[in-house]
Amino acid sequence: MSTTYVLDTSTSRAHPTPAPMKRLNIPGIRQRKVDGKTELPVVMLTAYTARQAQLLDAHCDLLLVGDSLGQVIYGLPSSVPVTLDMMCAHGAAVVRGSYHAAVVVDMPFGAYESSPQQAFESASRVLKETGCDAIKLEGGVAMAETVAFLTQRGIPVMGHVGLTPQAVNVLGGYNARGRSAAEAEKIIGDARAIAEAGAFAIVVEGVVEPLAVAITKAVPCPTIGIGASAQCDGQVLVTDDMLGMFERTPRFVKIYEHLAETISTAAANYAAEVRDRTFPGVEQTYQPK
Repeated sequence: MSTTYVLDTSTSRAHPTPAPMKRLNIPGIRQRKVDGKTELPVVMLTAYTARQAQLLDAHCDLLLVGDSLGQVIYGLPSSVPVTLDMMCAHGAAVVRGSYHAAVVVDMPFGAYESSPQQAFESASRVLKETGCDAIKLEGGVAMAETVAFLTQRGIPVMGHVGLTPQAVNVLGGYNARGRSAAEAEKIIGDARAIAEAGAFAIVVEGVVEPLAVAITKAVPCPTIGIGASAQCDGQVLVTDDMLGMFERTPRFVKIYEHLAETISTAAANYAAEVRDRTFPGVEQTYQPK
C-alpha cells in the first residue's frame, strides 16, 4: 500500500488517498525491446500539471515533464531559460496526479553539463523532490560518462539525440538533423554511446526517417521518436501540440483535437453573457445539498 493523490474537483485541491501503487517501472520499459524488436510500442506524452497528468495517465507508459514547459507554460522563447526549480515543481505535480505511467523529468540546461558530479547533485534533487522514476538529459558522446555515472548510482537516465532543443543556439534552429552522411554518422555514434553507458531509452528527435530507423536498429534500448519515424520503438509528442492549443505547431505533429478554438469559444460565450447581464445568478447555479 502506498500513497497517491487524487484531485478533488469540488475544491480543485489535491488530497492524499491510500491506493495500491501499480506504476510502471523503468526496467519494464527497457525490457520492452528484446533482440532489437519492441512488440508493444512505448507511449509517451508530456505533462506539466497534476490535472493534465490525471487525464493522460491511464493511456501512457511514460509521462515526460519536459523542459518544453518553458514555452508551453511560461511563454519563454526556448527551453534554455528553464530552471531546476521549475522542473522540480512541475515534476512533483505530475507525480501527484498519476499512478500508472512512469514519470520522467527533463534536466534543464545548465544543471548537468559541467561534470558528472554536478549532474548527480541536480538529478538526485529532482528524484527527492518529485518522486519521479527517471531523468532525461540531452547529448551523446559528450554525455556518456555522465549517463554511466548516474546509472551506476541508482538514477535511471533517458537519453536524447538528434535535434536537441537545449543546443538550439549551436544548431542554428529547429531544422531536421542528419541530412548529411557525416552528421548522420555522428548522431548514430551519440546514440550508441549513451546506450552503452546505460540509458534505458533514447528520445530521437527531428531526424530524417532513414536515420531514425538506423538508430533504432543500432541500439539495444527502446527509441522514442518525435518528428523522426513511426518505426521507432515508441513515440512522444508535446501534449499541447497534439491537442491544438497553439496556432502554430511543428509540421510532424498530428492534431487530434482543436482545444484552443473550444476554449476561445467558451470564453467568448461567457464574456457575452456577463456583458449582456444574462449570466446565471447564484440562485440559479448553486444547488445546496
